[in-house]
Amino acid sequence: MNYLILGANAAGLSAAVRILKCDKNAKITVLEKSEVVSFGSCGIPYYVAGEFTDIEQMTARPYQDFIKLGIDIKLQHEAIEIDIKHKTVISHHLSDKKQVEFVYDKLLIAVGASPSRPPVNGLDVQNVMTMHSRDDAKRIVNALDHTENVVIIGGGFIGLEAAEALRHQGKNVTLVEFAPRILNKAFDEQITTLLQQELVKNGVNLRTEEAVNSILSDNGKVTAVVTNKNSYLADLVIVATGFKPNTAFLKQSGIELTPQGAIIIDNACRTNIVDVYAAGDCATVVHCILGNTFIPLATTANKLGRLVGDVMAGHNSQFIGTLGSSGIRIFDFEAGRTGITEEEAKHNNIDYGVVFVKDKNHTDYVQPQTDIWVKLIYDKVSRVLLGGQICGAYLGGSVHRVDALAVAIYAKLTVEQLGFMDFIYAPPFARTWDVLNIAGNVAK
Repeated sequence: MNYLILGANAAGLSAAVRILKCDKNAKITVLEKSEVVSFGSCGIPYYVAGEFTDIEQMTARPYQDFIKLGIDIKLQHEAIEIDIKHKTVISHHLSDKKQVEFVYDKLLIAVGASPSRPPVNGLDVQNVMTMHSRDDAKRIVNALDHTENVVIIGGGFIGLEAAEALRHQGKNVTLVEFAPRILNKAFDEQITTLLQQELVKNGVNLRTEEAVNSILSDNGKVTAVVTNKNSYLADLVIVATGFKPNTAFLKQSGIELTPQGAIIIDNACRTNIVDVYAAGDCATVVHCILGNTFIPLATTANKLGRLVGDVMAGHNSQFIGTLGSSGIRIFDFEAGRTGITEEEAKHNNIDYGVVFVKDKNHTDYVQPQTDIWVKLIYDKVSRVLLGGQICGAYLGGSVHRVDALAVAIYAKLTVEQLGFMDFIYAPPFARTWDVLNIAGNVAK
């Protein structure tokens, strides 16, 4: 069987390795646009902050490991056209500018996503960067010695991680967010209010409800960012306004896409075309509560890469669904979420209930005891848990408690069952009634 995979990162290479284990006669070819494989970009903010200095630590598995396994990875090959009738892919070789045709029996599209570019003049001047690739990481670090003022455009996960990283490096940081609050799609207002306070406490100039109008420059180098309300000096600008799937080359292929360009797949990573599959940040994913949606997460890309490898090799595997579980550290705070937010419940016309409680992370005679906040969203009729958000002091146990909520949602537990769940009790870790028990019991 001739397997062709487009993309050599989490989903693509997870699939390649899995296919090899399931089909000993597999011939696997992987086309990768860049010169880098298996790169974990989630580590970039911590590399920029100086928490580690070896950029190779972000490579999950080196190129040579895959070659030794018999996986043929062709670097600097960008897929530009798919012919589903003849089962061929045309690739553009970026170094010699030649076009090459590849034939497949089964095709996996795992080309990922790229940072969105807002409609702003000046994005192409020097020192306006994104925080996505290995080259991005190097460029940002190389610019630090000549940088005093940083403006970050976007208050999502990457924008906030960038703000923390650059404050750790002693820079003056302004974060501009168009919405009324940060992380507005991931967390509800009770949580983001606490996170915004932590940003301001640590010296970030947080500017919400501001739209960037233009980026100014002098001799080709950025000097300022102009919004609808103010102007901010900038030696470095980080653009963190979301992602778009790298699927422009598929528009005439017959493969079904969402209006935003994500490849539509089912819970076995199948597209609407026979023998064509997709996974990772270029594709939709089945959400346990919301159905098919676009949530670009490394965890999902890795899981679906493994699953689609099984499916392509002939196994009948199906994805259990995502909950969009994710977490973030903001200076001395951490926050995590899973399932749906209250805003999503409203948007989807769900008859829901909520509870928001504040308690302590463990007993008071073991220090440091810290505050912990929990929000639950549940179905008002069935009482089944639908979502949860937790925040508190960094390493105070907030984010890892979200894992318990994720399992509870998968298991369709009610808030009453959560209230009596047998969680660990020991003075350094929790109280006899854990904050999750308390939240479940408060729900009425």
